[in-house]
Formats: sequence, structure tokens, C-alpha cells
Amino acid sequence: MNTDELQTYITKGAESIVAEAVRATLRDPKEAAFMAGFTLASKRAADRRTRLERDGLHVPTFLIASITSACNLHCAGCYSRAEHATEDCEPVRQLKAEDWDRVFTEAEELGVSFILLAGGEPLLRRSVVEKAAAHTSLLFPVFTNGTYLDERYLDLFDRRRNLIPVVSLEGGREKTDTRRGEGVYDTLRKNMEAFSGRGLIWGASVTVTRENLAEAVSPSFTRELAALGCRLFIFVEYVPVTEDSRSLAPDDRDRELLTSSVDRLRREQPESIFLTFPGDEKASDGCLAAGRGFFHINSHGGAEPCPFSPYSDVNVKDASLRAAMESGLFERIREGGLLMEEHVGGCTLFERRAEVEALAGAED
Repeated sequence: MNTDELQTYITKGAESIVAEAVRATLRDPKEAAFMAGFTLASKRAADRRTRLERDGLHVPTFLIASITSACNLHCAGCYSRAEHATEDCEPVRQLKAEDWDRVFTEAEELGVSFILLAGGEPLLRRSVVEKAAAHTSLLFPVFTNGTYLDERYLDLFDRRRNLIPVVSLEGGREKTDTRRGEGVYDTLRKNMEAFSGRGLIWGASVTVTRENLAEAVSPSFTRELAALGCRLFIFVEYVPVTEDSRSLAPDDRDRELLTSSVDRLRREQPESIFLTFPGDEKASDGCLAAGRGFFHINSHGGAEPCPFSPYSDVNVKDASLRAAMESGLFERIREGGLLMEEHVGGCTLFERRAEVEALAGAED
């Protein structure tokens, strides 16, 4: 699956999710019309990207926005905490809801179709999530640990189907609670049942290690979640944060199993989207970070190559989103060939962070 094929797969898959959401909201004609409009909006966005590409600006299909660096969980082996990018309390310097609203508006104008809301725990920033909900031309997968989901959020997800909750888990109860804390799986299970009860479309994000790979890609696991309405499965290779944790990172044989298993799941369960990172990126002739396919905006506004590469030369608090896309750092990373290099863990830029740091300090 090359880059164009992957982008088409993601877009077509999103459209199928929207189509199912339309059927789920037929009881409310206004909401059904709202969701049906996304397909047209995504085509308009693609046209904008094509026009800007001809003018010399490459606009990625999606962005990752970490709208907070606060989180209430302490997951074992968490990269973000190891890098001090996640805290227990809300930071003072984070972007305001109005700042994020402007970023979302500029993304629409440039032709971005999807913005992944992450953290920390994004549901801690209700005002930002509500701002996102108002941008009906954009689809927002919201990556959450599920512990802050309440009736108000369920009502919001129900009204605004451009918000797609994506819960993080590691497999079943044992694997999830071992990494995330006792009782987390049962909380997530209640969330899944609440989504199902409201006819909501939702997703699952699984951090894949050598210990949970077989369970995570098993048809029984994915079908169990699909029966409750899960239509998006994202398998993220574990990024080893210490030498002791490198043994958890999938090796070449594990990656082959992951790739073949996901190919099988795509054939056998076409009603769902199955993505792997960085597996799909490798199949796309390299990593998609640094604006090639996406980039990351941290909670303070810094535009970074990806969440695992926390270096920035542009801040969207002081500059436009277009300026971020034209980042000199992103250009140097792309031209330097770092995105095409092989690596052991889940992120080539993380493994070559010294080289990225050197590029970040270079003059434009």
C-alpha cells in the first residue's frame, strides 16, 4: 500500500464510518444531514490540497493535536511521561480554547480533513473539544483513556458525530489493567456499552508490544469490539523509553505478523478501518511525519514532526498553521532522508533524536 493508496484507504474508510453514522442518526434528520455533508466536505478539502500542492504547499491529510499535557493515569512504560511531556496537573502555558479554535479554522481553510485530538487526556479540556465539535467539515478522532467520560460527553458525541471517541486499551482486562491500572478495563467496557447503547461509532487504539501482539490482532478481539460499534482500530508499535524496555518493542518477525494480521483483518472485516503505525508508514515508502502525511501540535502550540519527536521551530500561538506547514525543520528532516531510515522501535525520529535535534538547531 503506497502513500496515495493509504490516503485513499483512510479517506474511504472515514466515509464509510460517516455513512454508518448517518444510518444511526436517522431519528434526527438534522444530524443525518450534518453527517452526510462530511463526504462532500472531504472532497472539497482534497480539491484545496491539490490546488495548494500546485502552488508549492503540501498540506497533509491529517494533524495530531495534543490539546493538553495533563493526564490522570500513569501507564507502565509511558513515553510521554518518560520525556516529561505529560504532567498530573494542567500546565499554565497551554494554548487557550480560542487558540485551538483558530487552528481548526485554518486547518479547514487549507484542506485538512482529520485532526486527531490527543493529550495527556483530551477530555480534560472540555472547552477545546466543544470548539472542535463546531467545525463540522473536520473529523476529530478523540484519543481518550476513558476515565473522564460522562453523560455530558456522551451527549456531545451523540449530537456532534464529527467527534469519534477512540479509547486506549491493550487487549482484554488482564493486559489493559496491567499497563493502565486496576479497574481501567471495566471502565472502558462500560464506555463501550454506552457508545453501543447510543448507536455511536467509536475506535480503539492499542499500543502493540511483544507481550500483547497476538491478542491485539486476533479476530476474536476485534470482532468483540466491532459488535459494540468499534469501526476504527489503530495499532501503534511500542516505543521503548529505556534500555530495559527495548525487549517489549516488536522485532522484524513481530512486524511481519502485525502486517499480515492487519491485511487479513482488512479483508475479513471490511466494515472497519485498520491502521498500523509505523507499519503503514513503511509501506508508504517511509514515515509520514514532519508534514509528509501529518505533523503534531503540542499543548503549548509548538509544531513538531510527531509526538515522539518534540522539536519545533514554529509555534501556532504566534504564527499561522500555514507557516507551521512551511517549517524549515520539517523540510530539513524530509530532505535529509531521516523518514526513510530503518529502526528498531516504534519511531525512526525517536531513535535518531540526536540528528533531529541537530537539524532543529540549524539555521534556515
